[in-house]
Amino acid sequence: MTAIYPISRHFPVAKQLQTLVSSIQRPNFIQQNVVLTENLCGEILDKNLDIKYLKKIHSRICIDHDLHSNPSIAIKLMRAYAACGELVSTRHIFDKSPEKNVVFFNVMIRSYVNKHLYGNGLHVFKSMAGHGISPDHYTYPCVLKASSGLEDLLVGLQIHAAVVRVGLDLNVFVGNGLISMYGKSGCLVEAGRVLDEMPYRDIVSWNSLVSAYARNGQFDNALEVCREMELMGLKPDAGTMASLLPAVTNTSLDNVSLVKEMFMKLADKSLVSWNVMIAVYVNNAMPAEAVAIFSQVEAHGVEPDAISIASVLPACGDLSALLLGRRIHEYVIRKRLQPNLSLENALIDMYAKCGCLECAREVFDQMKFRDVVSWTSMISAYGMNGKGHDAVSLFSRMQDLGLNPDSIAFVSVLSACSHAGLLDEGKYYFKLMTEECKIVPRIEHFACMVDLLGRAGQVDEAYAFIKKMPMEPNERVWGALLSACRVYSDMTIGLIAADQLFQLSPEQSGYYVLLSNIYAKAGRWKDVTTVRSIMKTKGIKKMPGVSNFELDGQVHTFLAGDQSHPQSKQIYEKLDVLVGKMKEAGYVPETDSALHDVEEEDKECHLAVHSEKLAIAFAILNTPPGTPIRITKNLRVCGDCHIAAKLISKIVGRDIIVRDTNRFHHFYNGVCSCGDYW
Repeated sequence: MTAIYPISRHFPVAKQLQTLVSSIQRPNFIQQNVVLTENLCGEILDKNLDIKYLKKIHSRICIDHDLHSNPSIAIKLMRAYAACGELVSTRHIFDKSPEKNVVFFNVMIRSYVNKHLYGNGLHVFKSMAGHGISPDHYTYPCVLKASSGLEDLLVGLQIHAAVVRVGLDLNVFVGNGLISMYGKSGCLVEAGRVLDEMPYRDIVSWNSLVSAYARNGQFDNALEVCREMELMGLKPDAGTMASLLPAVTNTSLDNVSLVKEMFMKLADKSLVSWNVMIAVYVNNAMPAEAVAIFSQVEAHGVEPDAISIASVLPACGDLSALLLGRRIHEYVIRKRLQPNLSLENALIDMYAKCGCLECAREVFDQMKFRDVVSWTSMISAYGMNGKGHDAVSLFSRMQDLGLNPDSIAFVSVLSACSHAGLLDEGKYYFKLMTEECKIVPRIEHFACMVDLLGRAGQVDEAYAFIKKMPMEPNERVWGALLSACRVYSDMTIGLIAADQLFQLSPEQSGYYVLLSNIYAKAGRWKDVTTVRSIMKTKGIKKMPGVSNFELDGQVHTFLAGDQSHPQSKQIYEKLDVLVGKMKEAGYVPETDSALHDVEEEDKECHLAVHSEKLAIAFAILNTPPGTPIRITKNLRVCGDCHIAAKLISKIVGRDIIVRDTNRFHHFYNGVCSCGDYW
């Protein structure tokens, strides 16, 4: 039960309230000789009791005629039940109240709308006329929200017309509701017109229009509203930042900087503003910045909530910052933030991205409630880590429990089949999705199938599959085919795939790299040179490889040939020792993968200082023997580093877990979980 604090005013009522609350905490409270007055009852119902105690209070009210027939108590009971999510009880009190005023209807409508039961809310609204009740300025914002939730612009327009007829269109609450409704419907001109015609506008009015532009991807217009707002003497607040969030996803660094500037100017940085800033960084692939700003929250006297945690956990996963992720998990347990679906799903995803399947599964198994997202996250975790059989088994268990897999769940299981080389199972699930579940395949499903066929060596079948697609293949589809051509040295289809990719994404260096590798494996050095020349002419540079390793809560970043780290001397010395032992074990550098990077005479030397090798050497130097090493790389692991990691895992007796752009590689005792196909 929520703690109830002493009330300074009306001391006799406060004393009675404390007495009754104390008695409620004991099972025999109904026998207590406490007089339940209207004021005392109202005070208790305002305290957000849990459902158990709320029902006990309700039973006391029912046996008191004066309280039972009191409209004010009935309204408070409705609100209390709605706060507990007990809408059936809320509706029962509403229906049984003989004399309903507009407040009864407002509470009932709001209760439905807050639970996304928009149709029910509109039905109650339509019944008001039959009871002779006129909607007021609290009613209309709720029903406007309901029309937006149903994506029913016609209903929204009808409500707007009704508002104008009764002269409430100039009310600030109603005006804000209209701006929001039009914004969510994509009617930006109408949203702006409502704001312009409002005689009084508060910060919510402006934020509603900012949100309207942002959710429709018009960041520049959203910023223009912010500037206009400041000219009117209103400073952007945390709500303004939250309103901008939909437009600040996968956007430019300039836009991110503008939001950061807005954040820095806030005099009072509330938890909402911190959460928005974390989300902005995460949504724009800036995990290090997200983690850095999260670490400042408590230092500023603000306590992170479930939203803060769910927002920053993906950044921990992107950085493979397992220690930080575990500390955050400990905070979640300490603050009793569970059960919370979105938070627990984020924990599963974080542990999965860190390659810690046991921890991900532990969170999954301990969840009191699971949705399709929970199952999908765990299936995806198994798939990324090459445990396709476990992924398939979990998918079947989800079906056995009566949960219907959605489109994303099928992407996860198809991807898992692909990574594990489960060709027959993958074909079965694609057929199940299309023929039994009647889910129309999206481009992601087709990309998974091409990857599945390609990995299994069925390159011709994969190409035939692409030609039969009902939509234009995108770069993910052609990229999967090109990768298969590299592995199986299929020059003919590889050139077709490369040509398509150069048309779709002419500036993407990775596809030129794959093509040059295909030429190199075929010994066509002249063509390799031609590809390099084209890249140079077009100004296309290969994205530098970056590897991250977390040590004591700090993420250390390494680039190929990097000598900026304070321990560079020791790292290179350790690497020399390791390369010597590798060569004793039969290691021969695989120079093919370096052909697109450096000139011939520098190949072997360059390979020795790839970023993941530096990160592994650093980890060996700074962690106790036997400690697993977890590395994250921003590019696909090259063939030479893959061979090296296998050998090093055997030489030093360590588990080495490397996550590249495609999957996880678990190196143990000289073997990789990917089966040398990635």
